[in-house]
Amino acid sequence: MFRITALIASAVGSLFAAPAAAQSLTLVNLPVVYVASPVVQETHQGKAIAPKAVSRPAAKPQAETKQLAAMRPQAHAPAALPVWKAPAFVDRRFRNYNRGVAQYGPFRVLDDRRVALVGETDATTPGYFRAMMRDFPDLEQLDMVECPGTRDDRANLEVGRMIRAAGLVTHVPAVGSVRSGAVELFLAGVERDIAQGAEFAVHSWMDAYGREADDFAMHAQENRQYLDYYREMGMSAEQARSFYAFTNSVPHARALWLDASDMRRWTGRKAQRAQSPARYQQAQPAPTLTYANVTFS
Repeated sequence: MFRITALIASAVGSLFAAPAAAQSLTLVNLPVVYVASPVVQETHQGKAIAPKAVSRPAAKPQAETKQLAAMRPQAHAPAALPVWKAPAFVDRRFRNYNRGVAQYGPFRVLDDRRVALVGETDATTPGYFRAMMRDFPDLEQLDMVECPGTRDDRANLEVGRMIRAAGLVTHVPAVGSVRSGAVELFLAGVERDIAQGAEFAVHSWMDAYGREADDFAMHAQENRQYLDYYREMGMSAEQARSFYAFTNSVPHARALWLDASDMRRWTGRKAQRAQSPARYQQAQPAPTLTYANVTFS
């Protein structure tokens, strides 16, 4: 009896043991699907078991935040203001221009802050000026004493731009004489000062072929280089044209002489309309006048 009972219990146990061993997670063959990770499917007795629905907590709706321009933090940067610079100081004290501490071509250094121009400029003058500013970087004023003109207009205009870049004041003392191409150097000063008694002389330029300003169209490069230079020195377009016509109102062989008050009309901070040069007397060149020998190479 006991044996029969054991056999019956063993048969019943075999019926319930098989399903328990089949409950596992296995990979099944599925159609190829491009997914980011392998697909795992739970099965029972070779049949796929549908996954249980997972209930996820509903996300709480968030109130929309309105970003108004007035509510956003403003990163305000103040406007950049030009750096204040003190007005250029003009030293009008008389100096002995026959003495100096150093000589660079036509430039005679009087002290650490003052230099005199005595002589004409040429192709070597830009190099002399550069060396002078290297050795005396604190120079502030250029006294124009005996300035006949230039032998090379292109080099002369380069020196004028270097004077402006160095921030020098140009001062013509009572004994000063500024003629021909030296007038362009006078205009280069950040502040231009003329003592009563100073004299100026202007006339048309002439190149190595004997051609003068009127031999070229106004928009030609030969004339444009002067108009552009006057604009760089602070003149308006109209004033630059007027001044250029004024300097060319007499031929190269003659000279138009100006006194201090005549030249001051062109050095004001505000553009002033030039008066007709007809009231000035055209004089033959004085023995001390040296004319420019303009070269274009």
